[in-house]
Amino acid sequence: MKYQTELKDDMLFLRLQGDLIAGKDTQHMIEEVDGLQQGKVMLCAVDLSSVRFMDSSGMGVLVSLLTKFRNRGGELVLIKPSDHIRKLLIVTKLNAIFTIAENDDYAAQFLKESIY
Repeated sequence: MKYQTELKDDMLFLRLQGDLIAGKDTQHMIEEVDGLQQGKVMLCAVDLSSVRFMDSSGMGVLVSLLTKFRNRGGELVLIKPSDHIRKLLIVTKLNAIFTIAENDDYAAQFLKESIY
């Protein structure tokens, strides 16, 4: 898995690409997010539009990120997961805890509204 981080208006945008499975890339990403949270980043949007495959460990990564942000009073939203990822979220009932946005603008709007 590859990822990019982008800070826009005090929001972290994580752009994931490839297969979301546990490994050193995902661990490095979580550590980088931890570092950004120390800098008071409270809002995160995870772009899943380029994720081809996700297994249970990948779902665990998403839940871990969500928990980290919510425990600090922040919020996380998923951007445009593929049909495959959406089905996994529904089957595992994780769709009940994650907010899904169709693009960056909707994600940013939701995140801004979540802190007020």
